[in-house]
Amino acid sequence: MAPPLRIAIVRDEETAADDTPTAKKTLRAESRVPLTRWEAAAAAAVFLIFAVGLFCIFLTMPQAEYDKILRLPRNLSDLRVLKDNLAVYARDYQAKFVLGYCSIYIFMQTFMIPGTIFLSLLAGALFGVIKGVILVVFSATSGASSCYFLSKLIGRPLVSWMWPEKLRFFQAEIAKRRERLLNYMLFLRITPSLPNTFINLASPIVDVPFRIFFLATLVGLVPASYITVRAGLALGDLKSVRDLYDFKTLAVLFLIGFVFIFPTILKRKRTYE
Repeated sequence: MAPPLRIAIVRDEETAADDTPTAKKTLRAESRVPLTRWEAAAAAAVFLIFAVGLFCIFLTMPQAEYDKILRLPRNLSDLRVLKDNLAVYARDYQAKFVLGYCSIYIFMQTFMIPGTIFLSLLAGALFGVIKGVILVVFSATSGASSCYFLSKLIGRPLVSWMWPEKLRFFQAEIAKRRERLLNYMLFLRITPSLPNTFINLASPIVDVPFRIFFLATLVGLVPASYITVRAGLALGDLKSVRDLYDFKTLAVLFLIGFVFIFPTILKRKRTYE
């Protein structure tokens, strides 16, 4: 089988004179400042809108609870303490809690803030498996979609600056699988082949249609969300986040992902024959 084709991503203004001093100077400038002032201002405006929305939501919360519940856990110990403090609040003010939870989850995914895995564990600890999975999949899909559109607006220079080789590889793979793109995107979402943050940012840049991106995200995140939420039920026994994805769990995820990508492999084999 021939090695995968790698397609270089080059801007229009760079193609005319790649070897000229002006072009090299432009490339060096882009490596230092990936975003223009307009792009940075757009990102700041979106961030501000999210921040104001979160602030308005938190204004409706009981002030006496601020010091206990307005915390983002950084480890399992913080998460256990937060879960104990939130248990009564989540029960007595369920609608407000769900609104705040989803808003924080979407905000973190939109701006690539790490820590959503702790929120997924928290959903399992507070709501159980079924409600927890629904809450996590909804929040994660909404956050990924928000990140998709933000990347569509300002993401190309940022992704090209952070992951140039990975972006070229991803574009080449997408180009080869246009006919069964949904199967491939489902495989990526189910398995840890590529980080979800990279998929969210790179998909609009390599022209993955939003309907395929959305459906693959909605369905593909279910297995991993189930594993994480279910682990939240035994939060006290969990020693490390790494324990969530041991060899057996990863094998199961890749097996599920292979089921979705198998039609693509079979069709390619028939084409070569």
